[in-house]
Amino acid sequence: MRSVLFVAVLFTGTLAACSQSSDARNATPSDAPPPAGQSAVQDSVSQPDVVKVAVGSKDHTTLVAALKAADLVNALANAGPFTVFAPVNAAFDKLPPGTVANLLKPENKLQLKTVLHHHVTTSALDASELQDGPLMMVDGTTETISHKDGATWIGGAKIVASVRASNGWVHVVDAVLVPAK
Repeated sequence: MRSVLFVAVLFTGTLAACSQSSDARNATPSDAPPPAGQSAVQDSVSQPDVVKVAVGSKDHTTLVAALKAADLVNALANAGPFTVFAPVNAAFDKLPPGTVANLLKPENKLQLKTVLHHHVTTSALDASELQDGPLMMVDGTTETISHKDGATWIGGAKIVASVRASNGWVHVVDAVLVPAK
């Protein structure tokens, strides 16, 4: 009789514990932040991804703001591979006045994404692998790679530096690439 009572108590306790843990697993506070995605992974040991390379550069604050406004941070933090042609802040400053502010407006998010997609290709290409000719960009259009005066150019932008990232390459450029219409 004692063992039957012990089993009954054990069984009841187990059911209660399972019920509580199930409730705890399914409970979500209404003020809980939404999932942050790949870009929120904290890792100070591994090589940074293309987004973290840009975030870590004081010369790319405009690009980072644009990536955030276009909701592209998590996409570019994923495994890739990517080659990002990253305009410096001074490149954005060369655009007509008000262009950047206009693109950053929520109602222009699709246009901003198109411009940013025109700065990315889905391959990890070292500068030495950039051959003269067309290069397909994520937006479905091409930019022309050329070599002149010892420098590599993409469209009208000169590659001034290159940084290896965990998921590709970041080529720093001195101009904003404008997609063909």
